[in-house]
Amino acid sequence: MADDANGSQWPLWEVFTQETSGAPHEHAGSVHAVDGEQALQNARDVFGRRGKVISLWVVPTSAMVASSPSDAGPFFDPGSDKAYRHPQFYKAPRGVRIY
Repeated sequence: MADDANGSQWPLWEVFTQETSGAPHEHAGSVHAVDGEQALQNARDVFGRRGKVISLWVVPTSAMVASSPSDAGPFFDPGSDKAYRHPQFYKAPRGVRIY
């Protein structure tokens, strides 16, 4: 783990990698760094060697906001009663690939 001169730990950054153009970025892990530029370099050194990475995102862990497991019911329930949001109600034009 990285330490500065005062003995405190550098901030933690979450790393997201993209392997092919158009593919989503996926969480790869975390690195410690003093700033964004160093976080990108550390991420490249740690995660860029693990295969074909064409893009990296680094985000300070402290900037991330997440739902809690205890909110699972109330937080996600409203979407289940809106059937019109499901793709079976839409027709795709000819030539459009449906995944």
